[in-house]
Amino acid sequence: MAIALYPGSFDPITLGHLDIIERASRLFDRVVVAILKNPTKNPLFSPEQRVRQIQQATAHLPAVRAIAFTGLTVNCARECGATVLIRGLRVMSDFEFELQMAHTNQSLAPELETIFLATNHEYSFLSSSLVKEVAKYGGPLEPMAPKNAIADLHALFPPKGEA
Repeated sequence: MAIALYPGSFDPITLGHLDIIERASRLFDRVVVAILKNPTKNPLFSPEQRVRQIQQATAHLPAVRAIAFTGLTVNCARECGATVLIRGLRVMSDFEFELQMAHTNQSLAPELETIFLATNHEYSFLSSSLVKEVAKYGGPLEPMAPKNAIADLHALFPPKGEA
């Protein structure tokens, strides 16, 4: 059974993330979406909220599960039985950072392969930071995030006219 790990912060999940998850689920028997609990960052949503957002957004994908983890991604992959790390690429500037991470992970865990999936062009501009910024200023989120994540964002940042 081929298991892939898709690690990230997912704060919140975007349609770009969902695109990568859906496509990875067609390539692997199981996809584990792993939310990094990073104590040095100040996320908008708790790890539990982000796990729930991913579970709800991927309910139509039975081979996908979401977890939260701390520590090294390679250790999480080993614990999950993953042999592949999935990384999404939006723009060329992502490649340099992601390649450096892939080389680091390869040196730490030679048994793991990293596969890059180019995000669908319609989501190439998306990032969780951008989605949060649009939410903060009351912009439309429908082309950017799954409905459940939009509801969570609207709870924190009510759309204009609803505050």
